[in-house]
Amino acid sequence: AGTLAIPNSDGRFPGVLLIAGSGEVDRNENHKKLRINAFSQIASHLAEHRIATLWYDKRGVGASDGNYLETGLLDNVSDASCALTYLKSHERIRSDAVFLLGHSEGALISIRLAGDGADVAGVVLLGGSAQPGEDVLKWQARQVAEGMKGLDRWLTRLLRIDIVKTQQKHLERIKHSSGDWYRVRLIAVLNARWMREFMAYNPAEDLARIRVPVLAITGSKDIQVDPADLTRMSQLVKSDFEYHVVPNVSHILRVEHGEPSVSTYRKQARQPVDPRILNLVSDWLQRQIGASPRA
Repeated sequence: AGTLAIPNSDGRFPGVLLIAGSGEVDRNENHKKLRINAFSQIASHLAEHRIATLWYDKRGVGASDGNYLETGLLDNVSDASCALTYLKSHERIRSDAVFLLGHSEGALISIRLAGDGADVAGVVLLGGSAQPGEDVLKWQARQVAEGMKGLDRWLTRLLRIDIVKTQQKHLERIKHSSGDWYRVRLIAVLNARWMREFMAYNPAEDLARIRVPVLAITGSKDIQVDPADLTRMSQLVKSDFEYHVVPNVSHILRVEHGEPSVSTYRKQARQPVDPRILNLVSDWLQRQIGASPRA
């Protein structure tokens, strides 16, 4: 289930497939514990520039059928590919001007599709990575530990909890598991199948195989992917590549003036998506659309 937004006028329009980030999130990247409403804002902004968008609920989330806990990363790639086919075949969409825009996990899915030769005019990566998933998770753990504040920080010190070592133990157990899900301390259930596939996936090979223009944007205060991965991408991508590190922007695409921490995500989410990101995306898309022979 998803939303297709087409500008309110006659004719055919360029289209962008929006691919959501990780977790049990719906078409707007909303989770029951954190609502960031990112894609509705991006879609509205692109509509102002006469660009159509398609975005959808993940399997087992929102109005989509399926079981989220049984869905792997490769299933998400397959679903995105089907959504792309639908968008490109729609009578109101210019099939020569369809783009992928992925955020977080969605950026990885976009890399995988483009690296595999998906018929798109370009790719936009928001908060994407260029390292194996297991390395990303280890980097995240270090950043989260350093950014802990208040009671959480006090408790981890009092109980002498080493977040990095604790995470590594869980990752090793998940890697050697075979079921679709994994329970952590009887209180949380993780999608183990997705985790295994994510940890094993290295986007570097696919980045090197992309043959369409790429725009990559990461916030300077992103603590879920390393902003330095943009430099790694620039060394891997052989096609036209543009990248930006946006100052004081977090992984959820909002402004963060203080020390980066996941504990401030809910407060950040009350703000709109940073307009610098919206403008970078729409300006780049318009340049790519303008370069199309049928524009």
